[in-house]
Amino acid sequence: MKVTTVNDVKAVLSRIQDPHTESSVLADGKFKNISVVNGVAKLTIALGYPANSWIPELKSSIHREVSALAGISDVEINVNPKVTSHSVQKGVSPISGVKNMIAVASGKGGVGKSTVSANLALALSAEGARVGVLDADIYGPSQPRMLGVRGKPQSKDGKSMQPVYSYHLQTMSIGFLIEEETPMIWRGPMVTQALEQLLKQTAWNDLDYLIIDLPPGTGDTQLTLAQRVPVSGAVIVTTPQDIALLDARKAYRMFEKVEIEVLGVVENMSVHICGKCGHRESIFGDGGGQRMAQEYNVTYLGGIPLDTRIRSDADNGRPTVVSDPDGDIAKIYKEIARSTAARLSKRKKDFTSAFPSIVIQNT
Repeated sequence: MKVTTVNDVKAVLSRIQDPHTESSVLADGKFKNISVVNGVAKLTIALGYPANSWIPELKSSIHREVSALAGISDVEINVNPKVTSHSVQKGVSPISGVKNMIAVASGKGGVGKSTVSANLALALSAEGARVGVLDADIYGPSQPRMLGVRGKPQSKDGKSMQPVYSYHLQTMSIGFLIEEETPMIWRGPMVTQALEQLLKQTAWNDLDYLIIDLPPGTGDTQLTLAQRVPVSGAVIVTTPQDIALLDARKAYRMFEKVEIEVLGVVENMSVHICGKCGHRESIFGDGGGQRMAQEYNVTYLGGIPLDTRIRSDADNGRPTVVSDPDGDIAKIYKEIARSTAARLSKRKKDFTSAFPSIVIQNT
């Protein structure tokens, strides 16, 4: 009678695909321990990204395939989705309390980037991560309205600000410090200084991901982010429309020049769904985001439909992921969130926090 070995188990695992990393679960190096003792296969998986809604499916696939091996009486699977810090651009130091920063950019206004940012953050949180949102649009902050939260941030020490909480997210925005209808009549240097203060003087509390909602364009704010802020990766938001794609390409080129990896492309307003009859129509074109992803050899993270519920949910301060967490649109956002985090998990890890600090004292 054939006895199943660890190599037999590995051979099976090599055939199970992780749709979020687009490779096998074994190839990604997720398995930290595999053993077969008295017919019981024990597996420990270091997933590396949050995936609460997908882990049951992963476990089921592994259990089904491994239990089919000869002599296997039981399969014990332990999944650890712990998120680690990943490398950032050269010459920039990490921010205390934040493992990874993901910039969300569009290059052009009006494509729904802020709505995507809010729902992406909420989706990562729903999948099990500790998440924050930095509203980097100094001239037009929208995250306080979208996340349904107001009030000025508090300070415990007079030096740093406590993040404002909304739906388990830690948030910070210039919108918390001014009246909603007050215009910010500032020149570039003041804007970049304000952005740095919002980021570095906020007491972020053990975040796995900080989503940075960038303003449109490739100007001072984006340059400051690239030169002074430790960004782990970027997500480009576009619509299928050719005009939007032109500016999305500029955003991609900007991140390329400053050596920030683009994790993928999100196509917003990909198809219109009629609220009455359910008819689907590609109002802004078809497949533009996919073509851009193919052109630059990056991941197409997914397409989000043009649905009036997304707009109304954001206007009412309850983004779709929290207003309808089990709905079709929330599922799309969660898929995009898992894929974004999974792509980041494949990047080089940052072990800075693992090394002790050297302190010199006079004795």
